[in-house]
Amino acid sequence: MSTPVSMPRTYLVTGAASGIGKATVAHLRERGHTVIGADLKDADISADLATPDGRDQLVNRAYELTDGRLDAVIACAGLAHFVPRTVQVNYFGVVATVEGLRPLLAAGTDPRAVLLSSVASIHPADQAIVDAALAGDEGAAVAAAQAAVDRGEGYAIYGASKQAIARWLRRTAISDDWATAGIPLNAVAPGTTVTPMTEPMLADAETRKAIDAGIPMPLHGHARPEQVAPLLAWLTSPENTHVTGQVVFLDGGADAVLRGDNTW
Repeated sequence: MSTPVSMPRTYLVTGAASGIGKATVAHLRERGHTVIGADLKDADISADLATPDGRDQLVNRAYELTDGRLDAVIACAGLAHFVPRTVQVNYFGVVATVEGLRPLLAAGTDPRAVLLSSVASIHPADQAIVDAALAGDEGAAVAAAQAAVDRGEGYAIYGASKQAIARWLRRTAISDDWATAGIPLNAVAPGTTVTPMTEPMLADAETRKAIDAGIPMPLHGHARPEQVAPLLAWLTSPENTHVTGQVVFLDGGADAVLRGDNTW
């Protein structure tokens, strides 16, 4: 999949300073597009998406840098830490990014948006976290995540945050603000991808074994960020006219291994 170079577009990519976000910024710029990167630091926009103030800062700065229009948003920012902050970034930060920038997309050309879920979204999840997130109750979601930590189940926060954002996507993509307005909204669900976030875990033999048991990837094993970027680029390109509301698994077959042929 590739995005045509002949029609340069303006993108905003969160999580732009490392991992999949950084690879996506490079992929798009190599193809002649203008990319505004956002991250905690080392980006065009510095903002902490775990906080309401940081989310407002991202959106306000985006308006300033784009003259009020964007062609595409790619929300890559995310955490995998066993702390409540993970659900604040992975769910509430992503929702605020996508919803806050939607008016800029509406003013753009062939607008598109895509976010990152994860194959972990199909694992059993802490439903208290998921339900609170989908209800828009950040305080309750943080409390539920802290309760998971207190039970020694902090590992469940990541999967719950990714399941919640996938379900939010499915509900939102078909709404008047998105589908009826002509703006495809999708998610990519990578399997294990070798990034600065995952490298410390993969470096430990026992942890790597546990990860591979939970996310079996028979096709080529672990992915690299630059292997995820082209799919994100295509989903946000004018070529994508009808794909919306989809969670596209880029996981080396993990979803098929874990769920078999009963996908619905």
